[in-house]
Amino acid sequence: MNVIELKRALGQLRLGGIAAVLEARLRQAQAEPMAPIDLISCLVSDELTRRGDRLLERRRKEAQFRDPHATMDNFDFNFNKKMNRSLIFDLATAAFIAKHEDALFLGPPGTGKSHLAQAIGLAAIQQGFRVVYRETHTLLNDIADATLDGTRKQHMDLLATVPLLIIDDLGMRKLPPTAAEELLEIVMRRYERASTLLTSNLLCGAPHNGFNAEHIVMRTPVAESPQSSLFLTFFSPHKRTRCQGRDEFVACAEAA
Repeated sequence: MNVIELKRALGQLRLGGIAAVLEARLRQAQAEPMAPIDLISCLVSDELTRRGDRLLERRRKEAQFRDPHATMDNFDFNFNKKMNRSLIFDLATAAFIAKHEDALFLGPPGTGKSHLAQAIGLAAIQQGFRVVYRETHTLLNDIADATLDGTRKQHMDLLATVPLLIIDDLGMRKLPPTAAEELLEIVMRRYERASTLLTSNLLCGAPHNGFNAEHIVMRTPVAESPQSSLFLTFFSPHKRTRCQGRDEFVACAEAA
């Protein structure tokens, strides 16, 4: 079997990572002393790396981040110098996901809630967790579409079981009358079974609360159970805005 035939066979065996580097690795083995076991180890390592990279890419696409480039590294922590970085980086370890804890980010627009939520989601993916990210209005539109096409049960099952669900920007837009019931169903089904990260500018002068959206947040287990929730309150560095939250888990990001 020559190299071309071998690469074709590797493709049939779904070993594309080995096939892609086979010729380069063979030349390497010829150019420098390499025991057969070392060559095999390199090829297997190449395959594992390729599969790991492809899995991460699939999960990033599945998450549907609004800003796929939002990371912990490119967040400007100098924006609010007193921000509790320790708590944020603790969330990025994904330990709260393994414990089925929830997180609630409260603060006015432009204080970094969405960036950090997505960065934490990406960090969770890199640690092997599946993540779904949705802006609140998109989440509700998806549920409405699933209801119309008869796939609501499957869609709600996905939202109820994914290890980390990020619901972003609750309060940024006026939502339909059914929003409260839909969101409460999701959070209640996930409570102590999977982790939910919710960001909102409610209680901080949200532009739309006509459907009593503030009560959605405060009635959910995310807000009612401090023993299983982590609260991060964001304050604008330009204007002090008072936000409500539980003292046990508040990390204030006040202006210096």
